[in-house]
Amino acid sequence: MKTLSLLFFCILPVLVTAQINPAMVTIARDGYGVPHIFAKTDPEVAYGLAWAHAEDDFKTIQLLILPTKGLLGRHLGKQGAAADYVVELLHAPELVAEQGATALSADYKAVLTGYLQGLNDYARAHPGEVLVRGAFPVSVSDYLKATVLSLSLISGVDQALQAILGGKVPPIDFLKPTGSNAIAIHRNKTTEGKTLLAINSHQPLEGPVAWYEAHLCSEQGWNILGGLFPGGTTIFHGVNEHLGWAHTVNYQDKIDTYQLQTDKAHPKQYFFDGKWLPLEVKTVKLRIKGIPFAIGRKAYWSTYGPTLVTKKGTFAIRTGANQDLRGIEQWYRMNKARSFSEFRAAMQMTAIPGFNVVYADPDTIYYVSNGKIPYRDPAYDWSGTLPGNTSKTRWTNFHPLSDFPQYINPPGGYLFNTNNTPFNATAPADNLPADQFDKTMGYERWNNNRSVRYGELMAQYDKLSYADFKRIKYDLQLPARLSYTSGPDANNLFTLSPADYPDIRDLIQSLVSWNRQATADSQGAAAFLLFYNYWKNKASTMTNPPATLTTTDCVEGLRYVRTYLLKHFGRTAIVLGDYQKHVRGSKELPVWGIPDVMASIYARPYTKGRVRSNQGESYISLVKFPKVGLPEIETVNCFGASNHPDSPHYTDQMELFVNQKTKPMTLDKTTVLREAKRIYHPGE
Repeated sequence: MKTLSLLFFCILPVLVTAQINPAMVTIARDGYGVPHIFAKTDPEVAYGLAWAHAEDDFKTIQLLILPTKGLLGRHLGKQGAAADYVVELLHAPELVAEQGATALSADYKAVLTGYLQGLNDYARAHPGEVLVRGAFPVSVSDYLKATVLSLSLISGVDQALQAILGGKVPPIDFLKPTGSNAIAIHRNKTTEGKTLLAINSHQPLEGPVAWYEAHLCSEQGWNILGGLFPGGTTIFHGVNEHLGWAHTVNYQDKIDTYQLQTDKAHPKQYFFDGKWLPLEVKTVKLRIKGIPFAIGRKAYWSTYGPTLVTKKGTFAIRTGANQDLRGIEQWYRMNKARSFSEFRAAMQMTAIPGFNVVYADPDTIYYVSNGKIPYRDPAYDWSGTLPGNTSKTRWTNFHPLSDFPQYINPPGGYLFNTNNTPFNATAPADNLPADQFDKTMGYERWNNNRSVRYGELMAQYDKLSYADFKRIKYDLQLPARLSYTSGPDANNLFTLSPADYPDIRDLIQSLVSWNRQATADSQGAAAFLLFYNYWKNKASTMTNPPATLTTTDCVEGLRYVRTYLLKHFGRTAIVLGDYQKHVRGSKELPVWGIPDVMASIYARPYTKGRVRSNQGESYISLVKFPKVGLPEIETVNCFGASNHPDSPHYTDQMELFVNQKTKPMTLDKTTVLREAKRIYHPGE
């Protein structure tokens, strides 16, 4: 094993600098600047993807790479240093050294090498765009360390560390994915006889986990259009000539926290299975922007995994995400699948540690709440902190795909997920019973506004048209009874009587007469969003926030809304689009949407009392699968293909986005090349 590892690292420089000729790679930019990459081989396509994406957003791609070299702190300060430290705490370098020679297949390793050559070539050609000296070249081992960090964040490592340390470290959740919707409708339930798929992610609109759209097409059977995050070597969710899939974030139990047994008589040791064992320790040198010298911080490791020594005790975390390097390759296998059986074979790798998958092809719809979930001893309560002194709590094996909640072509004819329980994924009669599954897997049992509303909508149809499908996807209606999964129950808000509270009569009247639709021209939506934000923020600061808002709480919230509106707008009668904007650069547009409607928008403070969208509806792809021929695809991204303010594609999809419209897209190479606005080779 040591010989193989040594051989692997000896040939890394050769792999990374293996010469792909850029003249063999074609980048075709369409009218919206979306790159379509064509080449003979998959590694050449990956080279073109790296180059095209770097042209559009090299700065953000580097945010993925810098932590693997301990350099994000030098760029971002303490928040970046937290990511640098976590890479080492997770033993990402050690995992790469152990598995790097054998974990990845030769064909995917060639794809990764091609991608990195493209990225390194771009950095060499544009040295002024490199954020931190020493960041390039990027090696295969650097990239694999980055995937360990990313997949661990998917699994909740940052929340676990925050909980152990009492929130005393900077959060690194800017590298994390968040919510989403996914819908698949079987052709037997559609009036046109075509299977339908909605890829509808609710991600941050900008940053390291914002979607980038690309089309990858080789002569080796790689032909897929969809979204990926900065630094991605493949499409993460999208559609190829045969099939497509959407991801949503799921919340089954992916990570465990342990308190180790320690005492003062055995410093830097812990008691495990009747023996005192030493904590492994290494010193991580953190380079922080504004501090002229490196700061040393110790990183501990126990038999459970990453370990933290605190004043309250010694704690360890354990997750499958830092035990398997194949997650990024699994996406490549999903990209290349030509049938449901091949797609499911890729899913059987169970190397991606989370995400629901909603799949469609002309004949099949499928949903699985995927994860890398261990077999756990049912004698323990895995929802809390576990005793870290026994091998009975140190799991080593993982559930196969067949153990996860999943559906294939349910009789009801549809599948969906809105970050809700996998036991509400289709028609009520077809849902799986939760008690059939291992309770230690920790699957979600909750619904939310979107899942409740989706059920209300689907109950209206025996069969639905494509127009019906789009109306459901873009629905802005809250359900009859609010079902937010976090924050207090606010249903009492709609029981207030305007006559009882003269000072807020107009706001109460606006809310009780509101149709519960979050359209940009709605007064009720504006008042509700301000009320929602007030109580969400207040509850986050309370030790014991109320589970249900009383009448008094509701009145308090509305009096805050009145004061806020008078201060910032000079009146209480404003519409949602007055308060909430979709903004990039100098372009500012009113935008619909509130948290947890089907077409969700989340916003952050902007200016003059307004807020701006920062998460929610982002990259959207709507697909029709005919029995014969290529899928019919329409997509939209929230801003545009480029992250450069001087590019015409910085904001050119914003009007489409706020008007809930899309652009037609195709997988047909001839059509793309005929209609392209620019065709070139990397470096030209």
